[in-house]
Amino acid sequence: MNTQTSPLLYSLRRSSRAKNTRIVVTVDKIEVVAPLKVSEHRIQAFVQTQQDWIKAALKRMADKVQATPRLAPSEYINGARIPYLGRQLPLQINVSKTKTVRIELQDGALFCVRLPADIAEEQSSVLIQAALIRWMKAQAKHHAQQLIDRHAPRFALFPRSIRIKTQKSRWGSCGPNNDINLNWLLMLAPPTMLEYVVIHELCHIKHKNHSQAFWQLVAEHLPDYRQSRLWLKQHGASLMQGL
Repeated sequence: MNTQTSPLLYSLRRSSRAKNTRIVVTVDKIEVVAPLKVSEHRIQAFVQTQQDWIKAALKRMADKVQATPRLAPSEYINGARIPYLGRQLPLQINVSKTKTVRIELQDGALFCVRLPADIAEEQSSVLIQAALIRWMKAQAKHHAQQLIDRHAPRFALFPRSIRIKTQKSRWGSCGPNNDINLNWLLMLAPPTMLEYVVIHELCHIKHKNHSQAFWQLVAEHLPDYRQSRLWLKQHGASLMQGL
């Protein structure tokens, strides 16, 4: 549900666990979390009183993003370095007879782009970027399925479905019906990061919380998971800026 109060836009989420109305500000959204029985009028009034705080939080987020180093290049041209699995791989662009932009990873060390000859030079960077994102999403699905096939059978942690999404504040989630969402931006990080997030969400199939039993189950699959968790905390802001 989208609600507007001069001039802020926010999403409203009702929660049976919420005792008080609260506001969560992230890079890409403002979310109001409210108890089930609180009226919309009271929620709107609460947001109105918090506008100065919300605007300050948005500014802090924007300043943080601006100060965070980007992993991706400013333009997708010959020789640009593309982040992939924790490395920076060079981009090689070749004009070809293909009708669409095609991406190939050669020997795990070079991104080769086949660019249609009729694409204007000023359009090529944007089209290459879009093609790389599509390629990364497909790779994320493939790598995630391999990890699930490896880890799920051990304790029968089988998800109902896997979806690859673009998210600005979460690496993954496991829904009430065991549908797992994964952020494709993990493909920019070292491989262990995707493995950690896949295991994290698989373990939520058994434990819908972050209890000690949950973390013990994570450790059964990945004994040094704390290193991956710390790496994401330290470098996650750069990953979240995407390609």
